[in-house]
Amino acid sequence: MRLTKGFEVELFTGTPQGVPVGLADQIVAALPGFVWEPDRRNVEYTTAPNTCYERLLCDLLRPRLALRRYLHTLGDLTLLPGSTLALGGSDHFERSDPGNPYHTYIEQTYGTRVVTASVHINVGIENPEALIRACRVVRVEAALFLALSAASPFLNGQVMGVHSQRWHQFPQTPAHIPLFTSHAHYCRWTEVQLAAGTMQNVRHLWGAVRPNGHRRPYDLNRLELRICELVSDPVALLAITALLEARLLQVLADPNLDPLGQSRAPAAYRADWLRTLADANGRAAAAHSLEAQLHHWEDGRPIRAKDWIADLYDQVAPVARAHGFYCFLSPLQTILRDGNEAQQWLAQVAAGRTCTEVITDAIGQMAQREQELEDKICGLVGATV
Repeated sequence: MRLTKGFEVELFTGTPQGVPVGLADQIVAALPGFVWEPDRRNVEYTTAPNTCYERLLCDLLRPRLALRRYLHTLGDLTLLPGSTLALGGSDHFERSDPGNPYHTYIEQTYGTRVVTASVHINVGIENPEALIRACRVVRVEAALFLALSAASPFLNGQVMGVHSQRWHQFPQTPAHIPLFTSHAHYCRWTEVQLAAGTMQNVRHLWGAVRPNGHRRPYDLNRLELRICELVSDPVALLAITALLEARLLQVLADPNLDPLGQSRAPAAYRADWLRTLADANGRAAAAHSLEAQLHHWEDGRPIRAKDWIADLYDQVAPVARAHGFYCFLSPLQTILRDGNEAQQWLAQVAAGRTCTEVITDAIGQMAQREQELEDKICGLVGATV
């Protein structure tokens, strides 16, 4: 049986020339389903949990198309690809909700380091202990999902020397997030952080992956992968999601699939070793994405991110076939062959183009791709309802 999946999608708004324009307060007032982020230059929408990939595709597309239509009523405005303020604006904060004390804390504590756009992938897992074990597996493999989705090599019109400037600058909070050994461990740790003020509330846990639910940390029902960048092409995003789902189905089917049990690191400090390795892999993937040299959680052996993903793909392909979503996994091969968005954009810069030229072209390509998918797929999906 397939798992339920839903997305939280953050988007920057701006001009076709790539200049960000803060409109979140107007968008939230005009369009249902959108919420603001602390900075008004980006907005967020969520999709309802669903097991069907065709419906997920349309759930991703339709709010974007509605947002584009609304932006056109305000002037020559559009959506911006990428996960940072690629062509400028990171020197200041633009508050969307000036009276919100949590947003004040975020601005004063982190500044524009947090003004980014990303996609959070939520996958339903009801059993809390199975969920915590799944989080352990995804935590030590999260760098692979960053490597596939990297889309922020620019900031303020400059090449930053990394493939994911977003993950390079975004503050992991609290600074040291353990590999949770049980649901009880997660509850106790969260209570300690809230009491100490290192977390302002239960949402103030910013890492690669976290348990999520209606009443965190106690009532949990889903895994939230937070490391992915804004993937412009919904088909590519669904391929990354299919990799995650297939891996989680493996985890749920095999109680022994657990880094705490399978890693060859000495048991006395295995959890800390795994946490340190996972965080280092995340930094490496932020720097070089698919070409990053990572270290495998099983034994610490060096392995290129692209090769690890290819190995994992081969492992989970039979699972995806058995559950009927292999066709949504297979576009992952295109990313491995052609590179992620960051790599493609950097290749254009290496060929002589400017950051502005690359981003303005990507703005048009993003809009065109969304319309193509709406025309080809979502009309058919709607007709089958």
